Amino acid sequence: MKVLPELYPTDFDTPPANEIILPQGLIGFAAYKRAELLYLPDHLPFLWMKLSNPDTADILHFIVIEPGGIVPGYEPEIFDQDIEQLGITNPAEAMIINIVTLQRQTPVEATANLIGPLVVNRRTRTGRQLVISNYSRYSAHHSLVEHSQAATVVSTT
Repeated sequence: MKVLPELYPTDFDTPPANEIILPQGLIGFAAYKRAELLYLPDHLPFLWMKLSNPDTADILHFIVIEPGGIVPGYEPEIFDQDIEQLGITNPAEAMIINIVTLQRQTPVEATANLIGPLVVNRRTRTGRQLVISNYSRYSAHHSLVEHSQAATVVSTT
């Protein structure tokens, strides 16, 4: 199924709109089964994803984006088996979240992982990090700022 990473209203009943259940955790962080998306208006378009490990009460934070309107032409295709496991019945139910890598010293060189997004069923709020079927079209280190723009920002600071 081809999913559109555009933002859709999340007018489904439960669970809370900012909570995500991750039965398998994230790649490399299998013990972290719950996530919360934190929207801070002065940080947009970036969001914070707070992961928690129910066994140890450990917490991790990731910077993430919803790519709609930020990454032009991004059309992730999800394997049918993954769509079935998430219970997604139409493209509007799929929320796409990409993890961002940001270096404190050079924030204009921020990249997003477009190959391994977190795909969430908007209705059930259950998600999985997976590799998209059309991964060869994208990068795990997609630059969020064009190099020419980054050079301009760096030279003016």
